[in-house]
Amino acid sequence: MAINPSREEWKTYKNVFSKFSIRLLDKLISEDVFKGLESPINIGKEANIFTALTKKNKRVVVKIYRLESCNFNKMYEYIVQDTRYSNIKKNKRNIVFKWTQREYKNLMKAREVIKVPTPLAVKENILVMEFIGTKEPAPMLKDKEPKNPEKFFNDIIENMRKLYKTGIIHGDLSKFNILNHNEKPVFIDFSQATLKESFNAEYLLKRDIKNVSGYFSGFFEINEENILKKIKGS
Repeated sequence: MAINPSREEWKTYKNVFSKFSIRLLDKLISEDVFKGLESPINIGKEANIFTALTKKNKRVVVKIYRLESCNFNKMYEYIVQDTRYSNIKKNKRNIVFKWTQREYKNLMKAREVIKVPTPLAVKENILVMEFIGTKEPAPMLKDKEPKNPEKFFNDIIENMRKLYKTGIIHGDLSKFNILNHNEKPVFIDFSQATLKESFNAEYLLKRDIKNVSGYFSGFFEINEENILKKIKGS
């Protein structure tokens, strides 16, 4: 289902499009970032994700954080522990904007060492990214079991190790935030990712290990302490 720019349906579609977001979408279109939204991929608690087409008919992903119904208190609790944002003021709109900007920065840093959706543009509460897939979006791990679970798991841990070495912890890894793209893991949703110097970094790393291990423990035995040592290189 295509959604054309500045049309009335933008105002009511899944309660996503506030007047503010519509203006930003219009601006991104006027800047030739894309020519119009195409189809919804996911309607989440904090953000809504759509595919869009560029003028060259290349598919991209548009992630729109909702300004009115998002849990900005939870966002604040996470972002204030990130050393890059420790002095941030607790203003709802400002928190959402910084949250979006933070995901953009995290993706830019992560793409240097692992495969993630390349961020293409960011504007206030809207993030535009590379589309991962062919005609359809690559499936989440929860929807497509790997043919070789142990190899896939080892690839995930290697990605986590590379991120840690470059100074990043994803912070929200699970079967929902890892794509199975041609039997290779692609990490998505870096909004909770933080620097390893951040106050909650160790907690988030251990939680990532626990969540990923929980999925793969149905296939083989996993020692989470050994995984932690492998990621941290000790």
